[in-house]
Formats: sequence, structure tokens, C-alpha cells
Amino acid sequence: MKLRSSLRALAAALVASACSIVPATVPADAPPLHDLEEPLALAAEPADEAARVALPAGSFSGLELAEARATLEEMVDGGAAAGVEVLRVVENSPADVGGVEAGDLLVSATIGGRTQALAWASEWRAIELAEAPGTRVALVIDRAAARKDVELVLAPRARAAARVATERWREDARAGVVVRTATEVEARSAGLAPGAGAVVVGLARTSPWRRAGVRFGDLVAAVDGAPVAHPEVLLSAVRAGARPLHLGIVRAGERLELDAPLSQREHELTEFSIPLLYSYENDRGHTTTSALFGLYKFERTRVAWRLRLLWFVSFAGGDADRLEELGS
Repeated sequence: MKLRSSLRALAAALVASACSIVPATVPADAPPLHDLEEPLALAAEPADEAARVALPAGSFSGLELAEARATLEEMVDGGAAAGVEVLRVVENSPADVGGVEAGDLLVSATIGGRTQALAWASEWRAIELAEAPGTRVALVIDRAAARKDVELVLAPRARAAARVATERWREDARAGVVVRTATEVEARSAGLAPGAGAVVVGLARTSPWRRAGVRFGDLVAAVDGAPVAHPEVLLSAVRAGARPLHLGIVRAGERLELDAPLSQREHELTEFSIPLLYSYENDRGHTTTSALFGLYKFERTRVAWRLRLLWFVSFAGGDADRLEELGS
């Protein structure tokens, strides 16, 4: 019986070792940072709706906009902006009268001889808030890859614009940070238009930004002197940066300037194998070493270890469930 059991164990070890000859799939994405902290208090956006509807409403155009998908992709690649997508045009609104249609891309706006390229929805909202009713706005529109010039006249806004839900972005390759879009109250209190700004809601314990002084709840209003018209502006600067970024931050109403360095992912050996003879695996601190058809196997984590010899002799140890008093 003992001989049969040993033979079975040997066969199982040979099969397991032989399986290692077939290479494992190489992961396409990096693992999440193990020390990324996202405080529960920052999980939900602030309950500031009463304060939001009390803000000056600005002018009304009848346009509901969103960042065009192509714009985000081109910003990531460092290209030029593609415009802002029109999601909806309110019936009988200034935009409707002017001939704007859903699906159009707003490329630029000209007011009083001043032309502004449009890449983010917050830039159009800034125009609505800054310009008085009756202002004429000349728009250049991309409609099915053809240019079209239209004009609209801003009207008084009867009530606040609809609230836009915030979104989150995770950057864990260079900065170890999680940001969300600012609420309208947060953005406007920082001198930005609705949709602009990036609020820090997560930081890795080893993030270089944390060491530079960035804190949870900080609103990043500018990066390298350019306004953060959308969190993607900040994230694009992080991806492209090779030197510390100069951040303009608003914290509890106070404006701060910080130089935030960037880092990069550490690399480590996670697997090594000589089929049937030796294998090594490291999975986030859980290491396994096996040799000689499984005759020797050693596993270790931060708090425990296990050693197995001859497939059935094993030893294990690790942290106990009590504290040891140390002498002074």
C-alpha cells in the first residue's frame, strides 16, 4: 500500500511538473497597486446640490455636450483636440434655432472677434457662465467630416443646468493616484467651469505625489500652468511626463503650488521553471519553490511558511495569534 501511494504521488508530481512545460499566459495589464488607499469618506460625491442650484445660472444655449471619444484618444496620444460632441439639442433653444444638431462636433467658438478652440465640455460651460444673454456666438461645427458655420444667440437661463454625475479615473503606473471630476460647486469655487478640475480621492502609500504633499480631497486646477479642463488633461500629463509636474491645487479654499514627481512600476521575477527539475513562482508576496519532481517544496508569505519533503513530510510555521512582550 505504501509503495502504491508513493507511486501515485510520484505520478501526480510528474504530471504537475510536466504541465509547467506549457507556458502560462502573459498578462496584458499590470496588477493593481496593493497599497492604493481610497478612503470611504470620499467614495461618494459631496452632498452639495442645494449650494449648486443657488449658484448664478449664467446663459442658456440648449446644448448638452460630452467629450468626444476621439478627443480622449487623441489627447492620450498627444494629438490635437477633435471637438466636443453634441449629445442633445433642446427644442426651440438658441442652438436649435441656430441649426446645431445632435451628433455634431463643436470645433471652435468666436465671440467679439476672439476665437477659442473647444476640446472639453467645460470650455463651453465657461462661455455660458461668462457671457451675458444676448451674446452672439459663431460656431464652427464638424458634421459628418464636413465643416459648417452656424450662429446662435445666448438666452437667459431660467434654472440651473442638470447635475452631471462625477466619474473616476485610476492612474497606477506613474503617480499612484485616483481622481474624480469635481462637482459644479467644487469647480466654480476654484474658479473653474463645471466639468473641470480633478479631485484626488485615492493615493498609494508609496505614491511620489503623497511624498510631495498632495492630500486626499485636493482639487488639481492646473498642471504645468494649463487649466485642468477635464481630469484627462491631468492624466495625459502624467502619462507623457518625464519630469516632476507643477500642480496648481485648491485645498480648503487655499491655492497651493506643488512640484509632484513621477515614478514607474517596479519589475520583479514572478516565475522561473526548468521542467520536472525546478520551478519558482512569486505572486504578490506568496513565493513557491519546488524541485526534484516535487520532492522539495517550500512556500512563504509575509506571515507564514511551509516546507514539504518527499511529498508527505511537512513543516510549517508563522506568526502566532498573540503578541510577545519584549524586554525594555
